Amino acid sequence: MAQNIILISGTTRGVGKGLLKIYLSRPNYTVIAANRDPQHPLSKALYDLPKGPGSNLVIVKVDATVETDALEAIRGLKDIDHLDLVIANAGIAKKYPKVADLKAADLLEHMTTNVLGAVWLFQATLPLLMKAENPSWVTVGSDAGCIQVPYATSKIAQHWLTKKINAEEERLNAMVINPGFVQTDLGNFAAQLAGLEQAFVTVEDSAAGVVKLVDGATKESHGGRFWNYTGDEVAW
Repeated sequence: MAQNIILISGTTRGVGKGLLKIYLSRPNYTVIAANRDPQHPLSKALYDLPKGPGSNLVIVKVDATVETDALEAIRGLKDIDHLDLVIANAGIAKKYPKVADLKAADLLEHMTTNVLGAVWLFQATLPLLMKAENPSWVTVGSDAGCIQVPYATSKIAQHWLTKKINAEEERLNAMVINPGFVQTDLGNFAAQLAGLEQAFVTVEDSAAGVVKLVDGATKESHGGRFWNYTGDEVAW
């Protein structure tokens, strides 16, 4: 059986780790986990996750704030001849200021990690994606990045670039998926700022929904569009 090869960024915790667990548990998958520090204990612990028959894990260093990291990581994958799927999951959400209080450094930090980090990952992985039979690119977005709910400037930019990728790359299915208001460190932080105890969606439910959606997606049915982890389309 042919090996399915996928790359997921931001995999040491939260939704990224949830996605990693699911794909790694399937048979005949090579899952490339990209994170900032492969030597960190949280990263090394990923090797202990259950693996399906014929499946294996590869961990590479990709810091979303470093322009050259993604390209260097891909160049180091000597035995990888294609990528079926790339999930751009790495991101930050540290502050939610009013525009009147916005600091340039904070905006630049979020734009660098969330937008440029995804662009650099896309540029590095595109040649391998184009060697797959049915390649897909998934941006893990947010409903906070909808123009109707303007809370996440960097996510709006990330969403727009994904739509542009889908239009520009004839064979590539590129789409945005909102994982929901997930009980991750970032999700619970946002929930507490809103006066809630925690976010609403478990990591397990979110990851399962994202994977199910990706499994059934084609460029014709899903490309260039914004989807909720539940399978419902979301307005930009």
